[in-house]
Amino acid sequence: MDKVETLVKEQQLKDQFDNLEKHTQWGIEFAEKYTKFVKERSEIEINYAKQIRNLSKKYQPKKNSREEEESKYTFCRAFLVTLNELNDYAGQHEVIAENLTSQIITELARYLQELKTERKSHFHDGRKAQQQIESSWKQLESCKRRFERDCKEADRAQQYFEKMDADINVTKADVEKARQQAQMRHQMASDSKSDYSAYLQKFNQEQNEHYYTVIPNIFQKLQDMEEKRIERLGVCMKTFADVDRQVLPIVGKCLDGMTKAAESIEPKTDSNQVVESYKSGFEAPGDVEFEDYGQAMKRTVSETSLSNSREGKDKSTSKSKGKLWPFIKNKNKSPKQHKEPLSHRLNDFMTSKPKMLRTLRRGGSGPEDFSHLPPEQRRKKLQGKIDELNKDIQKEMDQRDALTKMKDVYIKNPQMGDPTSVDPRLTEIGQTIEKLQSEVQKFEGWLAEVEERMPSKSDTHRRSGLYETQNNTAVSNNCAQNRESPDGSYTEEQTSETQVKATINPPTTSTPDIDDEFDDEETLPTIGTCKALYPFEGHNEGTIAVAEGELLFVIEEDKGDGWTRVRRSEDDEGYVPTSYIEVILETNAKGAMTYI
Repeated sequence: MDKVETLVKEQQLKDQFDNLEKHTQWGIEFAEKYTKFVKERSEIEINYAKQIRNLSKKYQPKKNSREEEESKYTFCRAFLVTLNELNDYAGQHEVIAENLTSQIITELARYLQELKTERKSHFHDGRKAQQQIESSWKQLESCKRRFERDCKEADRAQQYFEKMDADINVTKADVEKARQQAQMRHQMASDSKSDYSAYLQKFNQEQNEHYYTVIPNIFQKLQDMEEKRIERLGVCMKTFADVDRQVLPIVGKCLDGMTKAAESIEPKTDSNQVVESYKSGFEAPGDVEFEDYGQAMKRTVSETSLSNSREGKDKSTSKSKGKLWPFIKNKNKSPKQHKEPLSHRLNDFMTSKPKMLRTLRRGGSGPEDFSHLPPEQRRKKLQGKIDELNKDIQKEMDQRDALTKMKDVYIKNPQMGDPTSVDPRLTEIGQTIEKLQSEVQKFEGWLAEVEERMPSKSDTHRRSGLYETQNNTAVSNNCAQNRESPDGSYTEEQTSETQVKATINPPTTSTPDIDDEFDDEETLPTIGTCKALYPFEGHNEGTIAVAEGELLFVIEEDKGDGWTRVRRSEDDEGYVPTSYIEVILETNAKGAMTYI
């Protein structure tokens, strides 16, 4: 019975080892499966980040004039910010992939290697203990069988001895021999019994240690190993979530940046940019007056009409000559307008503007003086070119000053360098500055020509009251622009034919209402002083000539058009280029500041 129970326990133990081996192997395979899952997630994050970066790069503005032109609109700038934030957003997904690889995949792969080694060691110890107990059991069985055999042999020897001893026909020697044989067998049985008893005790001790110490320890190690595996998987799953959570603040900032960029879009500002970009500077033609059937239909022609004609200018002999006509006191000296048949005006427009309009539609660069552009656009382009050249001149002058100082150092300390080695570079810089200055003068000449043809301040006031009511903003903008060039109307080509027309058809229509409006105008107060940095001849109507170093009074500051209104005496005032003077506004003046 004991033998059967022992065999049953050994079989059950063997079955448990098999089950544990299968379960622990499945646990390792599950950990490997989870590692593969995280690895695929990391690859997805890398590919997603790559696609997002490519998308952002694809829609980044190209370095050409078209994209630079678009960058001034708020919605274009907002889109650019969105692309940059999206690029940073892609970077966070790359961070997720890197953290998943370093904190989960690598660590879990290393742990799985250690886990396999540990599992193999534990099952090896278990099998070894199982083999030892099985070997002890076999030895015990062998001792038991030997004891049983010896006992049977002793019984047979004893029976043979008793038989021989009872037989009277057997010699005494044979009886003695049988007796000795029986004693020997009894002794062997006794020894076998002693061996069996000792080994049985030893086996019971080993079996007790096997089932209550060795195997439980091995099972406990396997249990601890399994718990550590499960715990490590839990940590990895938590890390899996934490990796995403760690980048959420930065991702949130990226999304906040996109939201802020979207909120920064200003439709009104963008629409005004369109107006400024395509504003031609032409003034709307006057109303067509009713004429008798016997007379040709005419309409008022303004100084900034679309025709190529230009009005003749009244010559004033009073002290107010040189002023803009709205500031002239004599009513009879205000500019007059003449009428021209509507058909002529339309013909002029159709013949003189197609080339300009085609150039605008093509978006071509056009000639160097930008003569293909409307007056306002041409003025902006020329002013921008002048500013760019002035920056280049200032840069060259800074280099010249630096080389001059270096040359002075070489002169004072010859051991530091040869002073003459700087002269070629100074000469080159001087030639460059002269070339740039000649370019500036050339563009300033073209700018002055444009400003002569731009609508004067008085022309804007000659618009009808209805037009002013419907578009107050446009009128205000034009008023500011009219100060840009205080004289003349814009014509693309001033032909002799146009001059003949102006001579044959002298202006006859007066504007008493406007003359009355400006006749009572009060003298503008002084808001500061200025000093002329360069001489200005002031040939155009509405301007005033100044000499270099001359001090004047400022009565109207620059409104962004590049002209400042100054006064020399009570009756001698006009506009001068802001870049030609150094202005010092009084502290109590609006927007008090000092600028050059």
